[in-house]
Amino acid sequence: MASPPKGGDEQQPHIWGKDVIILFHDWPNNRLDKYVLALFFIFLLAVAIEILSVLPKHRPSTKPYLSLLGQTSVHTFRTGLAYQIMISVTSFNIRILIAALASHAVGFFIVKVHGHGDLPD
Repeated sequence: MASPPKGGDEQQPHIWGKDVIILFHDWPNNRLDKYVLALFFIFLLAVAIEILSVLPKHRPSTKPYLSLLGQTSVHTFRTGLAYQIMISVTSFNIRILIAALASHAVGFFIVKVHGHGDLPD
């Protein structure tokens, strides 16, 4: 049995720094302002995923196949956003992971409060 190759194949630990690549090559390019923008973008993506998860399932005034096509489109868009979040988290930057988790929590909270109409006792 061959031994694993030596060099850059070790598993990368999670890091705290801003010197990472998120989604695109040269992004955020070691710049703090772009890094903060990337964190904000991840935050918005995850909140959008949670909000899109509770859209109305069927509009009575539309034809069933049009409603199903609309649901399929929203689901596909939501899945694409989720994959963007997943790819961002694979940058092994712990702040990106925290931003993604926190924003999913905020989005879930917003959806639940909106769904119930008021805050629980």
